[in-house]
Amino acid sequence: MAEYLHNKKATFDYTLWETYECGIELLGTEVKSIKHHHGSLTGGYVAFVDGELYLLGAHIPPWQEGNTQGEYDPYRSRKLLVRKNELVALKKASDTKGLTFIPISLYGKGTLVKMQLAIARGKKVFDKRDVLKKKAVQRDIERALRE
Repeated sequence: MAEYLHNKKATFDYTLWETYECGIELLGTEVKSIKHHHGSLTGGYVAFVDGELYLLGAHIPPWQEGNTQGEYDPYRSRKLLVRKNELVALKKASDTKGLTFIPISLYGKGTLVKMQLAIARGKKVFDKRDVLKKKAVQRDIERALRE
């Protein structure tokens, strides 16, 4: 399982509750671009549109600009493929106030490109400060142990 793209801000900005694996509908040039680690999931989110899940706001450029057909939008919405029972569970979670769905990573599983999706709740500013303080203290402890 090779990880192609990772949302680095996800664990800093959100408290992750539960993760799901889902397929994603991509164009051929997008698949090649993702396999070469081009693109970004930062700022992307998942939402229900007409009862189906879509990835919105993620930037996935085409592999070669000259080979795209017509006007290509790197921020276009991409349909996510999940099992029906998972879709029902995600729909229940979307009705809960304060919860959102965010993409965690895009990775390869055999010849397919899969996406890891998480149910998350946004962190408050003081929670983020606590995380930064804990990292600084841990870094100081490790530095002292090395010396």
